[in-house]
Amino acid sequence: MQIKFINRSHHPLPKYETPLSAGMDLRAFLPEGPVTLQPLERTLVKTGLFMELPAGYEAQVRPRSGLALKKGVTVLNSPGTIDADYRGEICVILVNLSNEPFVISDGERIAQMVIARHEQAEIAEVSELTDTERGTGGFGHTGKN
Repeated sequence: MQIKFINRSHHPLPKYETPLSAGMDLRAFLPEGPVTLQPLERTLVKTGLFMELPAGYEAQVRPRSGLALKKGVTVLNSPGTIDADYRGEICVILVNLSNEPFVISDGERIAQMVIARHEQAEIAEVSELTDTERGTGGFGHTGKN
């Protein structure tokens, strides 16, 4: 499958870093300079990338595990979904959950993007649902073991 990109940044296009990688890194495009994200602050970070996905696919924007673990910075609406008909700039909502300010530099790897196939469901309104063993139990209904 081919994904078409327009790259208005001066950074390389996203790529898979290893042969078995599921995600490719997205980089911050900050031509005006670094941005400081204060504790509990969120911001929208541009990438300078525009993409065309094939029908039946989405791009999921997810946190980078190292950034989350080491700095407490994560993607707020994780995973963020980019639909196949979206043609705007790919942006990432970052939040700083740490107690320290975090400086986002131009070119910094801020998130990862996974391309995934999806289906569109046919919606049917009914008056009852099929019974199951689980039923309506949720949110820890199986107890502690």
